[in-house]
Amino acid sequence: MITNVKPEDKKEFNRLAYHPLQSWEWGEFRQKTGIEIIRLGKYQKDKLTETAQVSIHQIPFTSWTIGYLPKSKIPSSEMLEKLSDVGRKYRCVFIKLEPNVVKNDSLPFESNSKFLIVPSPHPLFTQFTFQLDLSKSEEELLKIMHPKTRYNIKVAQKNNVIITEEKNPTAFNDYLNLLFETTKRQGFFAHNKTYHQLMWETLHPKGLAHLLTAKINIDGKSVVLVAWVLFLLNDILYYPYGASSDKMRNVMASNLMMWEAIRFGKRNGAKVFDLWGSLGPNPDPKDPWFGFHRFKQGYGAKLIEFEGSFDLVINPALYGIYNTIHNLRQIFLSIKGRRDK
Repeated sequence: MITNVKPEDKKEFNRLAYHPLQSWEWGEFRQKTGIEIIRLGKYQKDKLTETAQVSIHQIPFTSWTIGYLPKSKIPSSEMLEKLSDVGRKYRCVFIKLEPNVVKNDSLPFESNSKFLIVPSPHPLFTQFTFQLDLSKSEEELLKIMHPKTRYNIKVAQKNNVIITEEKNPTAFNDYLNLLFETTKRQGFFAHNKTYHQLMWETLHPKGLAHLLTAKINIDGKSVVLVAWVLFLLNDILYYPYGASSDKMRNVMASNLMMWEAIRFGKRNGAKVFDLWGSLGPNPDPKDPWFGFHRFKQGYGAKLIEFEGSFDLVINPALYGIYNTIHNLRQIFLSIKGRRDK
């Protein structure tokens, strides 16, 4: 039987979560931002055996919505049936499915032909990530790094860069200031301050979110050069958010930060370090994310490909209209962006 999961089953719900975005606390955080959250669970003899946490997002200026099921297992036929029911109840045009499952030769939904599930033309998560095996010793991990990466770690150590886990609100404000400085400099999108504060206030007290900073002493004053938020769930460490100063880049603080994040994961029992997205196996050096991809690659992590992004179509007629409008909007924004440069 599949039904809504009760709060008393939160611990078991988290045990089955494939990713922090499927954790109970992530759902609580998204509810605080005004997003509707539905937590579904398959019970067998009163034991929770399968879960799915779906967020519902309003399509602006309409009464229709989009459902989103990120980083779950591949839903069973029973779960897909329930998801379809949820989609109809909440007037979803479709529910986007992005399983946190490594790609194999078979199609993930080929045995569920009764549902209209198509490859999504508009993925949200990257299809690739880097993952590092933290069961290796520190010596083994250093050995598999690119020589330049090992060298940069030593440069940071020689420059007395200090990595610290922070737990006070002031440190998180420093991280936020650095984050918005970084996104402005690099021209990348970032959620607003309220979003990040709610995320931190919800996940940090439960031990899911952790903040590391890299500092250096300048004229007797401790200056934050790099700050990262890490997630830790079910023996996997994740690197979702990072920020860096444009100052003193020559001391290689980011390289030491990654190394100390690896050591943090090992100390806290993590078996895998997921670096939260990357480009594919043949990245374009002109891609704006290429530098970030190469930085992660330098630590000897394995490139992982996920099954991809799929849409469980609830309303086929509106689905076609939605994609047409979405494509036209992307073309408009692209033209506008070129004109604004």
